[in-house]
Amino acid sequence: RYNIPIGLHANLSEGSPVCEGLKTNSSLLNQDGFFHGKMGFRTALSKGLLNMSEVKQELKAQVELFRELTGHLPPHMDGHQHVHVLPEVRHVFAEVLEEYGIRYTRVPIEPGLHNCGWIPPSLMDFYRGVEEDSFNTVDVFTSHGIRWPDVYIGLSTMGKNMSVGNIRSAIDSALTSTAPSAQSRTVTIELMVHPGYPSVPPVGGCGEGPDDFSQSWERLHELQTLIKPELQSYYKTRNIQLCSFKDL
Repeated sequence: RYNIPIGLHANLSEGSPVCEGLKTNSSLLNQDGFFHGKMGFRTALSKGLLNMSEVKQELKAQVELFRELTGHLPPHMDGHQHVHVLPEVRHVFAEVLEEYGIRYTRVPIEPGLHNCGWIPPSLMDFYRGVEEDSFNTVDVFTSHGIRWPDVYIGLSTMGKNMSVGNIRSAIDSALTSTAPSAQSRTVTIELMVHPGYPSVPPVGGCGEGPDDFSQSWERLHELQTLIKPELQSYYKTRNIQLCSFKDL
């Protein structure tokens, strides 16, 4: 309706497959017939229980559905709950992007993340795992000609932790940490956000109904924070231009 440029947030962990051939008797499904979940997917992967040919089949089905719905391929593509940087999956994901000529993705390595004392230890452990997987993914994506923004921000500013101050601090910290060679050129930053309205069951989700985060007030909190005039003023002060991946 509003011609907002969109990419594909590939999903292998929540709800049901898009590919008809994988809706039954697939390694991607649990005993209830749904994807394994954020941690369940990782557990199944670590045990060698996931068929990578099925992962590739599902990713391609999602790209094809995106093209059917929008009339074009996604200019960028990443993974729900960061599954696209996991071992084995990263190789299949890169092959699919190269095959379709999708040039951009997300590599969730956030500068200054370890200094964010407001993040609970259990969540920080998960973020550290995402970071390690991301470092190990860089060479894979590079070898397939895939690119990503210079800086990623979002883990430290997600949900209830989103505030104008936290966004400003994250951006300032990221710009300070960029290589000196980057100071003389335009620096690209991806800010991961989840603005929206709380889902009311049974509506929402990918087949099982909405998850806890989708039902929480945090979606609306992010939306309200992102449209605050003081955040827009900060962008202007720092000469930050909002753009989409297709502008890169």
